[in-house]
Amino acid sequence: MSLTPEVPAPKSTKRWWVVPAIIAASAFFLLLAPLWAPLLLRRMAFFRVRHVQVVGARYVQPREILERLRIDTLASVWDPESPLEARIATHPLVREVSVDRKLPGTLVVRLVEHVPVALVPAANGFRAYDERGVALPIDPAKSDVDAPVLARPDSAVLRLLGAMRQDAALLYKRVSEVRRDADDGAGRELLFVLDSFPVRAMGDVTLQRLVELQLVEHDLARRRLRATELDLRFRDQVIARLQ
Repeated sequence: MSLTPEVPAPKSTKRWWVVPAIIAASAFFLLLAPLWAPLLLRRMAFFRVRHVQVVGARYVQPREILERLRIDTLASVWDPESPLEARIATHPLVREVSVDRKLPGTLVVRLVEHVPVALVPAANGFRAYDERGVALPIDPAKSDVDAPVLARPDSAVLRLLGAMRQDAALLYKRVSEVRRDADDGAGRELLFVLDSFPVRAMGDVTLQRLVELQLVEHDLARRRLRATELDLRFRDQVIARLQ
């Protein structure tokens, strides 16, 4: 009986680091996808811009947005949004803008507009002003502008009306007119026309002070009383003049 020596199996020549290297390279490739993918996809006709959807436009005309976008037949939804947003932001009625994509071929333009908070008489009708005191390119005769009337542009009053429109919308809708009260001799006081009855206040009246009117009105209604005028000119009290 003879013994045959055992010959060890040859060791694998495959290097141990190959698989981890492939995994790492794939992960790195995917990590950079936001950089290379748009460049690749922009070349595909499937992602050409075929529609533009404008969201949030009330006074801005959609055609004006299209003119500022300056999109040609080769534009892709994967083109950078920043240049598009910058061009739209030049519109005087645009306060904020963002451009998103809806695949495969639609751009969605979302707008926040500068809105009118007051109307001021002009030579040919009325001009609409926003809370910044800027005259807006809106024709009240052609657009539905529901805003109080001011005798002239007044930056303090416009700021107050802007805050009221934003934070006390129900009260704002009741205001039909605001003017400097000439009866005080210096125009330091304000006269609000609220649901056809006057409200007197100092020129530095705050929105919080005006909101107190609603508490007084609720109390008067509870007692079945009707005011012909409310006066806020006196500190820490509201004077109601009754019928």
